[in-house]
Amino acid sequence: MKLDRDAVLHIARLARVHLTDDEVDTYAAQLGDIIGHFDALNGVDVEGVEPTAHTLALRNVMADDVASPSLPRDEVLAMAPNTEDGYLRVRAVLE
Repeated sequence: MKLDRDAVLHIARLARVHLTDDEVDTYAAQLGDIIGHFDALNGVDVEGVEPTAHTLALRNVMADDVASPSLPRDEVLAMAPNTEDGYLRVRAVLE
């Protein structure tokens, strides 16, 4: 598929990329080749093929969220490098 200069310049504007005249010509040919590869997919028979988001049957593999006893507050505060009034003290992230 051949892309014209206007199409390449439009794509460059969308990507916020400045192209020289030589680059426009180069990318027109390269993008045309890439789109040509996708055109080959139009010839694939997909009759009866269910749409899918992934080729493998994946499922969520995380463990169940089960409540369990936590460490005692005093023990956690004793391990912290800096505490204040019974809380962990951290450096400010936002000014």
